[in-house]
Amino acid sequence: MAITKEKKDAIVSKLKQVAKEAESVVFITFTGLPVVLATEIRKVLRDKNIGYFVAKKTLIRKSFEGSGVEGEMPALPGEVAVVYGENPLETTKGIYEFQKQYSDKISIIGGVYEKAFADSDYLTALAKVPSREVLYGQFVNLINWPIQGLVMAVDQIAEKKESN
Repeated sequence: MAITKEKKDAIVSKLKQVAKEAESVVFITFTGLPVVLATEIRKVLRDKNIGYFVAKKTLIRKSFEGSGVEGEMPALPGEVAVVYGENPLETTKGIYEFQKQYSDKISIIGGVYEKAFADSDYLTALAKVPSREVLYGQFVNLINWPIQGLVMAVDQIAEKKESN
């Protein structure tokens, strides 16, 4: 079914706005994705303030031309959706969780990070970075480890002296 010129213009203007304003954009390909699952993905992403928009590849390419994004746009095979948001890591992590669950149906094919095109490997690596809270916990544990070791050593010395 053909899309009218007005509808195409509306899609291009929406995607141009996404290219200009979003901190992170992820291009995903979806094959054989049931409507029920697509609706669930949209709902979960919307709850995290992440947008999900399906468009024709030619309109996506046209929208990102002259948008100020550096580099070369990745290849867009198959059916393509644009996932975008204000938080760069949350956008990538949000769709990566679904890619892990439904790897046969959804895959990251590239995107935009820090106003430059990025490939799927780079975005997947970003998605695997732990959250800020987890990183804080790891840092505190790292700092706490030498102190714990000292306390355990002093405790062992005290036990040895008590037994003598």
